[in-house]
Amino acid sequence: MSVPVIFLHAFPYGPAMWEEQLLLVQRHPVLVPDILGYENLESAAAHVLVKMDARGWEKAVFVGLSMGGYVIFRLWNLEPERFAGLVLADTRATPDTPEQKAARAQMALRIRQEGTGFLPEALLPGHLGGTTRTRNPALVEQVRQTLLAVDPDKTIASLKGLAERPDSVPLLPDIATPALILVGEEDTLTPPADARQMAAQIPDSRILIIPQAGHLANLENPKAFNTALLGFLREIDH
Repeated sequence: MSVPVIFLHAFPYGPAMWEEQLLLVQRHPVLVPDILGYENLESAAAHVLVKMDARGWEKAVFVGLSMGGYVIFRLWNLEPERFAGLVLADTRATPDTPEQKAARAQMALRIRQEGTGFLPEALLPGHLGGTTRTRNPALVEQVRQTLLAVDPDKTIASLKGLAERPDSVPLLPDIATPALILVGEEDTLTPPADARQMAAQIPDSRILIIPQAGHLANLENPKAFNTALLGFLREIDH
């Protein structure tokens, strides 16, 4: 049997963001848990492990984008023996700065006061690269509608969890499993410099910069993302 794959989504999206990748990896058992709404990313990781245990899986390849990558680090911290490999996409190992924590708190307060109607205006410029915003209006609208539909309470809870996540940089040299690091070349939130920093510290890692993509690289350039992912899964399976 091919190795199981667990997809961990970005904030404040949900499992549906992996739809195109799920079509590709049909020969693998897959799990796509909802990790939005946890005030503590260790709790999100524990939730993933419970789902994994329910399937009877000892090991899996974990694929995490942005917040999903942060949860991967918490999973490694909890049970590193469960990893057959990991994919860190558009994410970083460093914690939030004081300014970033303050911005998350301000966003949470604004959601409480106004609802989620402002989220596209606040998040789209950082989540989608310039190429997507100018050339792919259908994807821009799709992401806009997704942001308008997010659960306010779960989004607020996740903002707390993101702001309070620990520094994962000390974990990097001890990651003793194959790692693929992917990042959109136009990602301004977790830029290629962050990806290179992780690649330099994870022993068995390989890195690919995804062209014409921002922070949501799996949606913006699915062809390049999927080719890299499938190649990595073939490597793990052999």
